Amino acid sequence: MDTDGNSGDASRVVHVRFITKLDRPFKVPNSSISVASNFTRFGLSSVVNNLIQTENPDWEVEPFDFLINGELVRMSLENFLLAKGISAETILEIEYIRAVVPRKEEEPSLHDDWVSAVDGSSPRFFLTGCYDGLGRVWKAAGVCTHILEGHSEPVSSVSIINPEGADSVTVATASKDRTLRLWKFNAEDTRRNPLKISAFKILRGHRASVQSVAAQTSGNMICSGSWDCTINLWQTNDPVSEGDTVSTKKRKTTGHAKESQSEGEAVSSLVGHTQCVSSVKWPERETIYSASWDHSIRRWNAETGKDSLNIFCGKALNCLDIGGESSALVAAGGSDPILKIWDPRKPGTSAPVYQFSSHTSWVTACKWHEKSWFHLISASHDGKVMLWDLRTAWPLFVIDAHKDKALCADWWRGDTVLSGGADSKLCMTSGASVLYKQKSDLKMEVA
Repeated sequence: MDTDGNSGDASRVVHVRFITKLDRPFKVPNSSISVASNFTRFGLSSVVNNLIQTENPDWEVEPFDFLINGELVRMSLENFLLAKGISAETILEIEYIRAVVPRKEEEPSLHDDWVSAVDGSSPRFFLTGCYDGLGRVWKAAGVCTHILEGHSEPVSSVSIINPEGADSVTVATASKDRTLRLWKFNAEDTRRNPLKISAFKILRGHRASVQSVAAQTSGNMICSGSWDCTINLWQTNDPVSEGDTVSTKKRKTTGHAKESQSEGEAVSSLVGHTQCVSSVKWPERETIYSASWDHSIRRWNAETGKDSLNIFCGKALNCLDIGGESSALVAAGGSDPILKIWDPRKPGTSAPVYQFSSHTSWVTACKWHEKSWFHLISASHDGKVMLWDLRTAWPLFVIDAHKDKALCADWWRGDTVLSGGADSKLCMTSGASVLYKQKSDLKMEVA
């Protein structure tokens, strides 16, 4: 456990030089100084803040993290050097970075049932799915602008299809009613009372509950994973005339808008999993990843329908995400407390390259930070959401905002963590600024 580094026997010292890639006013003199060997990151942070204040008296104290040979320090300097076999007789270079810590916990956005899904990929709004069968669009904490009404069973997954698009946004929802639905709304709409809208298209074809939905990067297609063990591919941009029209009238009344509604069929199916396909991702035009309760992660060619990678994980899987270095690492969690990460580019891919085991129950969600090679979040049935950095085995911080199972999690606007749970809350923790790094810097730090 970390201490402040200022107690106990401080007679042993280590000669260190602090370095950083941060710009002024964060830089400190390049000369070496002596610090107590029992200093942890808290004691080191005090030293760096004092050095900055010497040059800038108006400096406000800020927490820092510290890297030695590319690894975050999470124990005393003395213990770290012993564990890594590093000599204390030479000058030790320690890089300091701004600590990633949450600054503010916003008021929760209340739902009428379990919050099972969240997508924060658009900076203008975020989207939630709920066990009451509704999707909801939120402009900010507690500010709901649209209610997506139509599913007859819980919404299990949501996806924003064109997050950076024009005013008119398309989103997809997947449900235990065996269908997916496509919706359009004006993302710039501001109103005091949420507008109820109906889907413009219903996608039918799965024979069991639909568990996950993901959009192709172009937005032209989506894929879905189901309890029927299949992955279906659907078009999102085909005209209404290609489907069977369900409702041809368009009407708008107070608080409710309904447009023409059509039905669509899957253009193809990917077959190979033997149990529920719990999570799907479509990170590249021709590449789909899937996770399943059959203990496997698969990578599919969307054009040929063939799988080119099959990782056996040993546990039923609940969640999957692709990101990290070169957007190539695979993170997944399931029916144990361990978040695991694989690098498919390396031989012997079945062995994870990282494992994080601070949760105490099943892992239900994981999500990479879009602009960092090191950071990702996870949610668990233990009710906690954790932020991880690949350079240490301990979580950077733990969000303990839920009073029941945490079911979903995502990033929003780069520095906000969203999470939904069985306590019917969508919780929002803001100000968790992740330092965006240039690829040249990252290559130096990746082992």
